[in-house]
Amino acid sequence: MAATATTTAQAGAVTRSGAIVLARHGEPDLSRKVRFSAKAYGEWWAVYETKGLKPGQAPPAELVAYGKGAGALVASIRPRSIETAKAVCGERAFAIDPLFVEAPLPPPPFPSWLKTSPKIWGFLSRFWWWFFNNHRGQESRKAAEARAEQAADVLEALAAEGQDVLVMAHGFFNTMIGRSLQTRGWNLTENQGYNYWAMRRFERG
Repeated sequence: MAATATTTAQAGAVTRSGAIVLARHGEPDLSRKVRFSAKAYGEWWAVYETKGLKPGQAPPAELVAYGKGAGALVASIRPRSIETAKAVCGERAFAIDPLFVEAPLPPPPFPSWLKTSPKIWGFLSRFWWWFFNNHRGQESRKAAEARAEQAADVLEALAAEGQDVLVMAHGFFNTMIGRSLQTRGWNLTENQGYNYWAMRRFERG
């Protein structure tokens, strides 16, 4: 389980590429029923990054079935991603790779009197990060896009071995990887959206 996806993708290619499925983690164990300032949202997000899954969840049967059939299983290093992979994969080993962590969400420079929910702050933070390069010393959009390209390289190499690949990671960075795959000729053949546990399947055109 200690291997990374990067070091796993070494075998020779075959004629048929496997499919690549990007799945979002389950619901983390941190309440969103709060309202706070932008600064407090940054602190909330730092805690969110350390949390595992909310108890009492079970992965969808379709995701479990895909996990059983996939030849390569990958999670990010975040607890919510690792716990998702354990729930989906059971006793099967999976790779843990920092390459697949979520893109950062530094809060925008808004006044402290403005208070709203984590959901709204997440949207605003992503908007300012994406369009205004508000990274505050964290990973920039340009750097994250380069990392998404690197992640797509790794997944293509794994799929080129003829095995299906399942990534259990994070909503927005999975989307960035998906964009990269589509520019390379991969087709989005199944789209369950962006909710917890949802999958998006890509196949070679």
